Amino acid sequence: MVEKLTKVNFSNLDKVLYPKLKITKGQFIEYYIRMAPRVLPFLRDRPLVVTRYPEGVDKEGFYEKNAPEGTPNWVKTIRLYSHSARHNVNYVLCDDLDTLIWLANLAAVEVHMPLSRVNELEKPDFLFFDVDPEDPCTIDNAAEVALLLKEKLDTLGLKSYVKTSGKKGLHVLVPIERRYTFDQTRAFVHAIGIRLMKESDKVVSEFSDTKKPDRVFVDYLQNSQGRTMVCPYSLRVSPDAPVSTPIEWSDLKKKIKPAEFNIQSVPGLSKDPWKTIFDNPQRLEAKTLGEKV
Repeated sequence: MVEKLTKVNFSNLDKVLYPKLKITKGQFIEYYIRMAPRVLPFLRDRPLVVTRYPEGVDKEGFYEKNAPEGTPNWVKTIRLYSHSARHNVNYVLCDDLDTLIWLANLAAVEVHMPLSRVNELEKPDFLFFDVDPEDPCTIDNAAEVALLLKEKLDTLGLKSYVKTSGKKGLHVLVPIERRYTFDQTRAFVHAIGIRLMKESDKVVSEFSDTKKPDRVFVDYLQNSQGRTMVCPYSLRVSPDAPVSTPIEWSDLKKKIKPAEFNIQSVPGLSKDPWKTIFDNPQRLEAKTLGEKV
């Protein structure tokens, strides 16, 4: 039935991508079709990077920036210079359901998005805080730090949104006006991390400390042009098919278990906590850090 509704020529729909749960590629594609209304607003006009696992998540996969050979001519691409690859790359733009289904058919298990759009690549529309616990810290410790972060952002008059990373951490985003450079937003996020470090002995905010045991790293480094974040509602490469899922701040007080947000449970969530995230981009006032941004 789906084949009649899309331009995509499907292949290997019975291939098992998540062996532990026996999730086939057909079911995987179905997930992205169901979640498309929530996923597409985040992907639109952003050059994407994906991780593909055509043989399943228990086998070797690969990271892909370039649109693969055989990309249909109806798939939008944009040629941009990649600083990490040091050459031009034909990035895929996923602006519609057909392209999302096509990516799913390629077994693009994880979809990663930059923090800016193609018409102003140097101007991010999000601040991104990656709250990453190091063993023996757990998601509970990450939740404590994320809630402290929310309090700090609240005092600065900034509305923030939280999602599970789909792994062991949490992601906190603040939608902002596209008037700042990545240097400015990275410095802003770093400064907030330094403030949190002074208030909690669990927090580290410097890259050199990222692997210190029993600490939570508030990572600011992804706030850079060309760096990416796993897209909201993207699946992750893990046996339990977890999903990087937008949640309510109040959920963090309930000792959440990231594995509960997975390919089977997330489509049934009735609430969309990030429904209005694009409605009110915010300005970073000079008073927020005591210096101009």
